[in-house]
Amino acid sequence: MEETKKKSFTILGASIWRLLAYFIIYSVIGFIIETVFAMVFYNVIESRKSFLYGPFCSIYGIGAVVMYVFLNRYFKKNNHLLFLGGFIVGSVVEYVISLVGEIFLHVRWWDYSNRFLNLNGRICFLYSLFWGLLGVYFMRVINPRVDKMIDFIKSKINIKVLKAIVLIIIILLIINCVVSGIAINLYLMRQSVQNNLDIPNKERTIEQYNQIYSNEKKKAFIEKYFGDKTMVLAYPNLTITLNDGTVVRVREYLPDIQPYYYKFIK
Repeated sequence: MEETKKKSFTILGASIWRLLAYFIIYSVIGFIIETVFAMVFYNVIESRKSFLYGPFCSIYGIGAVVMYVFLNRYFKKNNHLLFLGGFIVGSVVEYVISLVGEIFLHVRWWDYSNRFLNLNGRICFLYSLFWGLLGVYFMRVINPRVDKMIDFIKSKINIKVLKAIVLIIIILLIINCVVSGIAINLYLMRQSVQNNLDIPNKERTIEQYNQIYSNEKKKAFIEKYFGDKTMVLAYPNLTITLNDGTVVRVREYLPDIQPYYYKFIK
């Protein structure tokens, strides 16, 4: 949260507690934005979250924190600089998150390959423009209001209690992230083997699948908590890249499972 009289750890002048609070708040705001976006453009209420549990879209949380740190430090002199900073910082964050997901989880959260001026399908000119506009609006309008909200909460709750709450939520989110990563890996492994997909390290994936699913207790646990329906509902737009470069949506192999909670136009 905001700096106290005692010297506290900062990142480029920003209090670590306030940055953690930003991450939590903007992850929730991002989830709301993505949900409304799906309702307006796709007529569905579907999961747009990053983690298996809770209303959190972490790219917004990470993007907000990185944007605040760099834009507040280097770009906030005028709106033209804020636009440029938002364009650059937002694009870099989006690219890195996409790359990390592909390297460590072998998935692509989004694919802009068909969009104008895209870079490896991870970022594109249109959404980079969006990041630029968001940078201006974020620094001039959104974040000042979030700061007021945080300061109001600080005036009502003891700062030590508030820091403890923030820390507990962050710890739970880290655990949530780890569990989500495991669940996604198991889900992709299961679909890759059962549908005989030509993926990288196919033989090793089959070996791991056989080791895990030969254990009845592990199999029952996975089916109960990380089953196909749970995963399709949590990650309806999850994709996987095959050896020939083809990007396929995993839910296509599970046509009997409804990938949304509600559809307005059927």
